[in-house]
Amino acid sequence: MCKKRGRKSKKNLPLILNQKYPEFEIIVVNDGSSDNTEEYLGQLKEKYNRLKFTTIMEDKKFNHGKKLALTVGIKAAKFEHLILTDADCYPASEKWIEKIQENFSNDKHIILGYGKYEAQKGLLNKIIRYDTINIALQYFGFANIGIPYMGVGRNLAYKKSLFFQNKGFASHSHILSGDDDLFVNEVANKKNTAIETSAESQTISIPEKSWKSWSKQKKRHLTTGKHYKLIHKFLLTFEPFTRISFYVFVILLLIMGIQVELLLSILVIKILMLLVATKLTMKRLDEKGIWLYCVIFDVLLPLINAYFLFSNYLLRKNNKWK
Repeated sequence: MCKKRGRKSKKNLPLILNQKYPEFEIIVVNDGSSDNTEEYLGQLKEKYNRLKFTTIMEDKKFNHGKKLALTVGIKAAKFEHLILTDADCYPASEKWIEKIQENFSNDKHIILGYGKYEAQKGLLNKIIRYDTINIALQYFGFANIGIPYMGVGRNLAYKKSLFFQNKGFASHSHILSGDDDLFVNEVANKKNTAIETSAESQTISIPEKSWKSWSKQKKRHLTTGKHYKLIHKFLLTFEPFTRISFYVFVILLLIMGIQVELLLSILVIKILMLLVATKLTMKRLDEKGIWLYCVIFDVLLPLINAYFLFSNYLLRKNNKWK
């Protein structure tokens, strides 16, 4: 199932329609596009009888968001197992559906996949991809120990019955974002959730090109975190807090000249562990080209996210004041 908008679908949709799987349907929700997307979908429909699509017209008086489009698509689905992705995503292989589908069972109702970004030149691209790896390491890791708390809409699967048994997005329909992570945060548990990380099961997206657009994207994503369950908010805050605290205390003690040799030894061990963990994670997720940058990004990203959170707080405060 794809929520498509505009020209991005013209490149990516054929890659989804040509999946090597015996029986499936593709449901496209054309959400307010202003180009010739509907005409293009009609042309594809003549070639692929598994394609179904509908259009939601743009309404300037009502900003419905992505959740309405997803709900429309889910209601139209004839199969129980749903695999979701976005307009700017394409599958990494012809076995995307097959690999995700293999994880469903009587007990497993939610499958968390990995949505990577294309490797391109530039520092921003490396930061975006490392941030994506780090986020995936967190939600895959917590899911593995029985504490699933989020998924990403670029590559997420769940059962249609699960969606309607939990009244879809009703509990957070007033929040424009969170169609993926808030839904998973609400309904996932250690028994009903599985993960799929193979290279063939992944989706690939085009990353943001400018710092301004990436900043806007990150700020929007971070607004949903405050709606997570309390235990999840604590765990997700504790990890970056302890990480930054470690570096701050080490630097302060080194400046003060206290146990310099011991502190340097601890710092070297910490960096070596980080390098090993990052290397193994990148190998598991089929990522390349940003390994050694982890030493810098391990400190930089928590500071960047803290800045984005603080910016969101100031924005909310100013809006309330107005």
